[in-house]
Amino acid sequence: MVHSIKDLIMKNRSYRRFHHDKPITEKQLQDLVELARLSPSAANLQPLKYIVSCTPKKNEMIFSCLAWAGYLKDWLGPEAAERPAGYIVVLGDTEITNDFGCNHGIAAQSITLGASEIGFGGCMIASIQRDNLRELLKIPQRYEILLVIALGEPIERVVLVEAKSGDIKYWRDANKTHHVPKRPLNEIILNL
Repeated sequence: MVHSIKDLIMKNRSYRRFHHDKPITEKQLQDLVELARLSPSAANLQPLKYIVSCTPKKNEMIFSCLAWAGYLKDWLGPEAAERPAGYIVVLGDTEITNDFGCNHGIAAQSITLGASEIGFGGCMIASIQRDNLRELLKIPQRYEILLVIALGEPIERVVLVEAKSGDIKYWRDANKTHHVPKRPLNEIILNL
């Protein structure tokens, strides 16, 4: 059980491999979008819209439009048995505004923190073949595709390590443990 916000943040990693046979329900996805809906929004415009997916056919369409891990050059993404159980596509409604600022980041963090709290993990993906996804899901032009959040029960272990010499590239070891370097606090707080 998570006892503090720090525990929840530490548990909330970018997971890229999941128990494919552990479903996530449409209701659970809607509950996660509810967390995003209740989150702060710049100027309270609330310009974000969402598409939820937890069916094999729709999941496969979304998966086909994603790139998974830029630093893992020899890895094309999760194998069929390790793919997410669901997705949330985050869209910006251009009839409300054309500047989505940090809204989708706030919403995505709320969604993935909520997923972590209920035993799921997620990965925010911005490397998207947007034209293909728009066509496959029949997304009207008024909606800008901002992010896709992959969700499921993680099968991988993700650990944080201190970045050395500014090297922040994540990697996997022989046991498939995913290591994520973080810059030390004294490097990111400026004493000005």
